[in-house]
Amino acid sequence: MTQRPSLPAHLRPRNVGLVFIGGALGVLARELLMLTLPDRGSLPVAVFVANIVGAFLLGLLLESLARSGPESSSETGGRTAVRLLLGTGLLGGFTTYSALAQAIALLVQGGEAWLAVGYGLATIVLGAIASWCGMLLGALPKRSRG
Repeated sequence: MTQRPSLPAHLRPRNVGLVFIGGALGVLARELLMLTLPDRGSLPVAVFVANIVGAFLLGLLLESLARSGPESSSETGGRTAVRLLLGTGLLGGFTTYSALAQAIALLVQGGEAWLAVGYGLATIVLGAIASWCGMLLGALPKRSRG
């Protein structure tokens, strides 16, 4: 009896479902943020905050997972599930570089090219710094309770 080859990790229903559920929750969280944080003039503050906070949390999550040990080679382990649900799904849905691109395009169309450049650069640079800070926090030794 021949055994069917298993599906690649990115096609497994469980993995797709984890990303889908996390993504739906991330988009919901971003939408709630956008409803509570108003724009400042033509600058979409909520998009900026979502990208910076999301970058920090993604750095923290991935560094914490990396320090907790290797993922299973079968891509079905617990760390993989957490990474797919929270990293790819939730934080991927929460952060929104497509809305950043739209905001930049609207600023340029509105004659505010320098503001568009500054907004885009600030988001990218501060997002990288936030991600690095999250990684530093994730790398801190865990204190034992007791």
